[in-house]
Amino acid sequence: MFVIVAGGGRVGAQLTTLLLQAGHKTRLIENRPQILERLHLEIPTEVIFVGDPTLPSVLDEAGLARADVVAATMPDDAHNLAISSFARFHYNVRRVIARINNPQNSWLFTPEMGVDVALSQADLIASIIQEEMSLGDMMTLLKLRRGKYSLVEEKIPQGAQAIGVAIKDMGLPDDCVIAAIIRDGNVQVPRGITTFEAEDEVLAITDENGREYLQKIFTKSP
Repeated sequence: MFVIVAGGGRVGAQLTTLLLQAGHKTRLIENRPQILERLHLEIPTEVIFVGDPTLPSVLDEAGLARADVVAATMPDDAHNLAISSFARFHYNVRRVIARINNPQNSWLFTPEMGVDVALSQADLIASIIQEEMSLGDMMTLLKLRRGKYSLVEEKIPQGAQAIGVAIKDMGLPDDCVIAAIIRDGNVQVPRGITTFEAEDEVLAITDENGREYLQKIFTKSP
């Protein structure tokens, strides 16, 4: 996968590092001298493309036409929107991700403006707080399908309703799948006849209704 990251601030630099570690071909566009000086100490030089990422000509030269994903991580929301729109509507880049710096501008970051995924640090923090408060000990590890589904983990305490019940007899909602059970440090592949034990760590892929159901059966009985 070829990813272009527009903006080499802390967010763009960290994103580029993670993408490179994951084995993706990545190009980071930046033109601010003080930022470039730091980037050359943190990121391989061949990954860095020197130029103003807000200029279409620079995006062209950086290889936007070949990009699978564009991530606009500039510190200015107007610039991120401009980059996103150019990537989507001029080159039809398959996936466009944009950083929101000012939460008041969130309403602008829509598919109509070329943005597939808009990321606001304030929204993410608020979402995590709300999720943790509402789900008790259940932890969300990963969001899927733009947040419709989640990969969640929960450790089953002594006295939980699910203990001793076979998966096939639990009445799980249709959009709730038990993906794995970690027991005594070993991963168990769940079957229909598999029963839960206290201290099991359960991984599940589920929607919101399924999460509520799992939370109910994985907590102590009254």
